[in-house]
Amino acid sequence: MLRLTALAAAAMLGALALPAAAQDRPTYNGFLCCNLRTDGSWISDSNYAESGKRVIPVGTPAQVTGYGRSRVNVLIDGKKQDIGNDYSRDLDLGAFAKRYVVTEDPNARMASFPPKIREAIKTARVTRGMTREQVAMAVGYPISSENPNLDAPVWRMWLGSFSEFQVLFDGQGRVRAVETDPQTRNLVVLE
Repeated sequence: MLRLTALAAAAMLGALALPAAAQDRPTYNGFLCCNLRTDGSWISDSNYAESGKRVIPVGTPAQVTGYGRSRVNVLIDGKKQDIGNDYSRDLDLGAFAKRYVVTEDPNARMASFPPKIREAIKTARVTRGMTREQVAMAVGYPISSENPNLDAPVWRMWLGSFSEFQVLFDGQGRVRAVETDPQTRNLVVLE
């Protein structure tokens, strides 16, 4: 008769209880895809520029350590953070993690960008001529509930609940304009 220790049985039951997708979510070392705003423990996919939040720069080393309910657990500078999938829940959590923590350092790509594009990214702003990749590096990804197609000609984004801005792309996938109110424009656009 085969006997399992209590620990082995619990481990087997735990693995069986997890959906297949949860079992496939990797832990790994990487880099932040983009400038992300944190309150010290929580980073939302909305990436609001609320009072008390600071920007963690694109390319910052990050380690995906696990997953929770609608969140990716990460270590950044030795501190625990959660990247919250607050508004992109149509994305599988593993795919969501891979969007925000990438395996190739974005700083290597940024080095080849024109100076004005690099400045816009470093200051978390958007400027004409940026590609979609460069906009994401600068201000984060648009939430997928409002932007299901990243190839769309318009990305709807927000700095806060009442500070929407729209990034308009031309036929070559480069920023042609940003539409918003004057106050938000001053915060998000590099002229």
